[in-house]
Amino acid sequence: MPTPEEQGTVYGNLHAYKLYTRPIAQRLYGSFSFRKKSGPIHHEKIQKLLKILALNGTLTTWAMAKTHIFDTKNIRAQEKDYRRLLVGRIARGKRLPGLLEIGLVVKDGKSSLRGLADQYRLSLHGVLYCIDTLDMTNKEIDIMTEKYSKILPKVFGKWQYLKSNIGNEVYRLKNLAGGLFMDNIQIAKISNFPIYELMTFLNVKYQNNFEQITEEEFANQISIWFYTNLLVPAKFRSSGKHSSLEMRKWKKIIQEDSNIKKWYYDFVDEALKFYSSRFNKLKKLENM
Repeated sequence: MPTPEEQGTVYGNLHAYKLYTRPIAQRLYGSFSFRKKSGPIHHEKIQKLLKILALNGTLTTWAMAKTHIFDTKNIRAQEKDYRRLLVGRIARGKRLPGLLEIGLVVKDGKSSLRGLADQYRLSLHGVLYCIDTLDMTNKEIDIMTEKYSKILPKVFGKWQYLKSNIGNEVYRLKNLAGGLFMDNIQIAKISNFPIYELMTFLNVKYQNNFEQITEEEFANQISIWFYTNLLVPAKFRSSGKHSSLEMRKWKKIIQEDSNIKKWYYDFVDEALKFYSSRFNKLKKLENM
């Protein structure tokens, strides 16, 4: 996996996304799509750049500029503008941080097509921010999952398999992108499944990664959240009982993919060991 030095930035876990990256990105680049409501031109430029990376994957700044502009003279000007947006710039005597510094974009190797040049793509924080803010259609999200399947293999790499089993429920990822972790104690009231316990342990597992996490581990945290969230009832029966539909579909997804099954139940085993240890410590109170 690439190092932070190679990627040109650092980023943290899901709580870092919720409490740091997302609020800062919303303040600097907008909390809604420029297509929905007009805002600062800087927001529009940033969001267009992010959309280009979301739908095209890894690109050089020259390739980014060519996606929308075909006049050579304008391409050069646009390329310089994109580079400033990526690395930061000075505006009216104030430095504006770039997308690399905020952690929404990472470097992804080099291209030698037009001389040696850095390539860029969205980070996983950037993927979440795009889903949350850019008002992407489901079709556009599908395109992005194909472009970024290698960095989120257990979700984006399984996207068509998941859609064939649960349909539009795959877009529950929008909840995570919006900062909804489903780790509130109230979640225990709407399901008989240990969703709250698993989500709580997921936070514990990655609690030391607020300031920095590898892309592989962050992908793992997102993936565990995704599969656990599928157990949350999408609707309730008129009797007030929770629908078993989620569990039936969830079982099918897990049972028919041996790699996902082993990976997920390894996490469940970790959670069992953690809660067993905590329970033993509680039991010690009886002898005090």
